[in-house]
Amino acid sequence: MPLIFSSTRSLAVACAALAALTLTGCDDRQIDSMLDALRQTFKAFFDSVKPDVLLLKGLTPGVSTLEQVREQMGKPETERVFEDGSRRLEYPRGPQGLKTYMVDIGPNGRLVAITQALTAENFAKVRIGESQDDVRRLLGKPGQVAAYRLKKETVWSWKWFEGGVTQEAYFNVHFGPDGRVSTTSRSDVMRGH
Repeated sequence: MPLIFSSTRSLAVACAALAALTLTGCDDRQIDSMLDALRQTFKAFFDSVKPDVLLLKGLTPGVSTLEQVREQMGKPETERVFEDGSRRLEYPRGPQGLKTYMVDIGPNGRLVAITQALTAENFAKVRIGESQDDVRRLLGKPGQVAAYRLKKETVWSWKWFEGGVTQEAYFNVHFGPDGRVSTTSRSDVMRGH
């Protein structure tokens, strides 16, 4: 759980630093600066764990602005800016989360669409020979990356809600030594025995 652990640790460090500065007699400007940093850290932590219904609340295609999306959803994992001025913001939902939202912003700075990237339809779009960047643009940040030196391949995996008997599964993309897709696969989520 690196995202939550990292955010929780950052929040604890910010609180400890604020307490230490207060006890050492800092001036008001230093305390205000620390309070701002603490607020930003707390907001980033909350954005990373808040339920989807709150994450997406009030965002309307054609109406909401890029600034409103950032205020509501927080800092994206990545932000791609295209030649026409449009953007795609990536929001993976926690470490090993079952959803990754892609937020498309038009050249006019308004929300175009919010789509959930981890779906069977999107997985079917991954093609042999595509680059890692192509796959990342389509599916977002993988939850796991494994390098197999003897096989000379790297495997990116996303946990997703497959439905059916097991509910959750992994979709895996295998990259050859050239960094291009060589195959895809599916694997079960292993539970404690």
